[in-house]
Amino acid sequence: MLIMACGGGDDYTYIPTTPEIPDDGSNNVPTISDNDLMDLVQEETFKYFWDYAETNSGGAKERYHPKDPGLNAEVVTSGGTGFGLMAILVGVERGFITRSEAVDRLTTLLDFLENADRFHGAWSHWINGSTGAVIPFSSLDNGGDLVETAFLTQGLICVKEYFKNGSDEEKALAQQADNLWKGVEWNWYTQNQNVLYWHWSPNFGFDINLQLKGYNEVLITYVLAAASPDYSIEKPVYTNGWASGGGIKSANTQYGFPLLVKHNGNEQFGGPLFWAHYSYLGLNPKTLSDEYVDYWDVNVNHSKINYTYCVTNPKGFEDYGEDCWGLTASYTRNNDGSLGYNAHSPANDTGVISPTAAISSIPYTPQESLKAMHYFYKNKDKLLGPAGFYDAFSPENNFWVAEAYLAIDQGPQIIMIENYRSGLLWNLFMGNEDVKAGLTKLGF
Repeated sequence: MLIMACGGGDDYTYIPTTPEIPDDGSNNVPTISDNDLMDLVQEETFKYFWDYAETNSGGAKERYHPKDPGLNAEVVTSGGTGFGLMAILVGVERGFITRSEAVDRLTTLLDFLENADRFHGAWSHWINGSTGAVIPFSSLDNGGDLVETAFLTQGLICVKEYFKNGSDEEKALAQQADNLWKGVEWNWYTQNQNVLYWHWSPNFGFDINLQLKGYNEVLITYVLAAASPDYSIEKPVYTNGWASGGGIKSANTQYGFPLLVKHNGNEQFGGPLFWAHYSYLGLNPKTLSDEYVDYWDVNVNHSKINYTYCVTNPKGFEDYGEDCWGLTASYTRNNDGSLGYNAHSPANDTGVISPTAAISSIPYTPQESLKAMHYFYKNKDKLLGPAGFYDAFSPENNFWVAEAYLAIDQGPQIIMIENYRSGLLWNLFMGNEDVKAGLTKLGF
């Protein structure tokens, strides 16, 4: 099998915004314009949340394996469902579905969320799509997951803003979304301390004892906790929790890019790239600075370090280069060739590329991300499946592909491409009055 090199040694040249040239069989390198490619990625990825949603609830399945569609088919993921809410709004804007179709699906989904198990207002990480009952994520984790709830809430707020001035039916949907997120008892998850805790279980209480401290993916949790009208946290919870009293700051640099924040466990190269995505699907980093850092700079530098590491390719992995890059948490190839999961990063690089990493970084690294998308499209016969690009692949291992999907990897792709193109989700979320009040309270 011929493996096309990615780092400049083949006959493929990336040319921005060229017209689509149909592949007539004489050219093994299909070309497509940047806009058409973004359209394609958004439309194909949207299918994860529309065509392959959990059938009863309309929520996002934790995972989807096309060759084993019954695998965990009842497992709804709350955070991924929040991403799905936002993806449905993109689907309306891009004409993939009608507004009325969206309202019907969202009504079903919000009714499901309203009746699902909640724990001091927070949803569990996994929910049974048929019954609404919690599915334990681990032995102690059978209750509220505040971070997953924040990701879900981010989507609910966007739904509220999108439909609040529509028809009577749409206004009712917007009000339902608003009521749902406002029922989360954020301040209860502090245990009366100046920090938020990730989990609470009706059986095990706060035994997991995981505090939310940056830098990682959880900033959105503090913003929403401050924004809550009825269950708000005060500024010291943010200062001492997320920011560790200023300990979040870092003077480290890599490849000439300042990291600015101390990436937990990844202080030299930055963590997996989803840290630059999940909290910022609605929360616009372009206008986000506190007394410690500018979060736009944090995310741009994080993305550029990840990209530069792949271009530098210190381990000499096959195909790594300017158009084949992106390390984040995703499915992975185990040593025996089986499917596993790993939080890939420059400090934990196993030769596995995750398309969501480069694609979802497009607001921060537009040219580099588009080059990567063109590479993925060039290899679409291997990488493009029924719900977008597959979750991970490894040219190093005979172009191994994880022919599977995860909700939390598909969602950021369609959302961040849209934020890059139109700012849709950023504008909706940042336009919410409660969010504005929360950001002001925290000193942004």
